[in-house]
Amino acid sequence: MIARAVVASLLALAAATGSAWAQTYPGNATAPRTTDPGALAARARDREIHERFARGVAAEEKGDWAAAVPEFARVIVLDPPEPKGSTARYDLAIADAHLGRDDAAVTLLDEALHRDPGFAAAAATLVAVQLRRGNVSGARTAADRFVAIAPSAAMAHYSRGLAALQGGDLTTARGDFRALLDADPSYAVAHYDLALVELRDGHDDVAQFELQRALALAPGYARARFALGTVLLRGGRRADARVAFDRCAHDAEDPALRALAIDLRDKL
Repeated sequence: MIARAVVASLLALAAATGSAWAQTYPGNATAPRTTDPGALAARARDREIHERFARGVAAEEKGDWAAAVPEFARVIVLDPPEPKGSTARYDLAIADAHLGRDDAAVTLLDEALHRDPGFAAAAATLVAVQLRRGNVSGARTAADRFVAIAPSAAMAHYSRGLAALQGGDLTTARGDFRALLDADPSYAVAHYDLALVELRDGHDDVAQFELQRALALAPGYARARFALGTVLLRGGRRADARVAFDRCAHDAEDPALRALAIDLRDKL
């Protein structure tokens, strides 16, 4: 349950920040007058590509993923040169991922990265989708690629940390989350993720410290509160654990997490 929530957050962040790493290309320029049939056909094709992109992006901005799909699919059929070809595949992959078509999204993202090996947004999204599919090795490969493309990007290290954690590489996960916190100690999610690493490694005291730091920064962070309750319960502090589960039940937006917190609270 925790892994699914983290992956969902990563996918949303990848889509929201993708423009920071996406390619740029010039808009339509005014074409010279011509009567040549080939030139006219090329101009019509370029105009359709431009319009399809515009409609697809507008649909995505409204969250209308189903409407975005045929627009970007048509751009791919029209086979524009780079960077438009890889961008169309990336945008279609985002729509497919939101529609639950993860296998199709992975294929499109792989194609986008083949066309443009430095397409960081595609690598970021590929990590998230592979994690959601349960393909940990695929996620790790994509995450390593993302770090190679953008070695100073916080999200690259966050992505690799998540993939490493899911794959049991606690050393890499710890290093990536520590690097994030060295750069920004106020990043509550990184404190939480580092706590998960320490819990997996049997370091409950360190995990408790990181969870408390996460909650000091974000008191309503229900998953961190739940994890803290678990650590406290393992340490025999039943009363404190009950308080943590009660607060988690109050703050949780996820019905499944809320129900689990209530169940554990009521058993203490």
